[in-house]
Amino acid sequence: MKAYVFPGQGAQFIGMGKELYENRPAARELFERANTILGFRITDIMFAGTEEELKMTKVTQPAVFLHSVIEFLTADGLPSPDMVAGHSLGEFSALVANRTLDFEDALKLVSQRALAMQKACELRPSTMAAILKFDDQKIEEVCASITEEVVVTANYNSPGQLVISGSVEGVDLAIQKLREIGARRVLPLNVGGAFHSPLMQSAQEELAAAIEQTNFHEPICPIYQNISAQGTTDVATIQQNLKDQLTHPVRWTQSVQQMVSEGATEFVEFGPGEVLCGLVRRIAPEEADGVRHI
Repeated sequence: MKAYVFPGQGAQFIGMGKELYENRPAARELFERANTILGFRITDIMFAGTEEELKMTKVTQPAVFLHSVIEFLTADGLPSPDMVAGHSLGEFSALVANRTLDFEDALKLVSQRALAMQKACELRPSTMAAILKFDDQKIEEVCASITEEVVVTANYNSPGQLVISGSVEGVDLAIQKLREIGARRVLPLNVGGAFHSPLMQSAQEELAAAIEQTNFHEPICPIYQNISAQGTTDVATIQQNLKDQLTHPVRWTQSVQQMVSEGATEFVEFGPGEVLCGLVRRIAPEEADGVRHI
């Protein structure tokens, strides 16, 4: 069974999507439609902007979405997926792939999500950090033990790679405690804020209102969503999970494991970079031969 997967924020790079724009007329048309919808030429930033411009959340999220979805929509001879999943932002790309959302509606939601998240980041200094090659349960216990500040587990990316998120003080305190109990590889991340934590509550509320105003269709195959790591085709469940995603962890490890247990033998990644290919190979090494970027 084929699983199509889509990356999230962090996969971006200057020049992303340019080859698609120059070599596929259908892609060029979609990029130009996106420029009109967004009200600025995001393609100029994607193809030849600065790193500073591209890493702004309001630019990064629609840029990654556009590269991923346009690569998918304009690919020749592509069979329909049997299941889909996306890492954080990538869920919106996945919902275009399984026809739950139209291209334009999904882009508008992504743009609203990005703007809401950027605003939430400005409310309080916050950050994230990756903890490598350490026990997930111990990381969870350390985060739970810190009650005077906000810090939570945010991204279960693969076995031995977990990201924590919260206030600057909360993340610093968790890093200190983790190092005291033996964590050796702790990497503070250069991100705009505490994604997938309670500090995204205001963004969640804005996104929920936008989701309520958007038309969702019956999907052609299940999406394995971050919040539950379970496949679903129920539109109401999909909508609720999208709303809750911003303040809850991305269970990518568990999602891939669930897809494999339910028959996935081929994982195809769309979009900038090959981050998810690497994660899937670590999560499900038995399926490594079936992992590729389109």
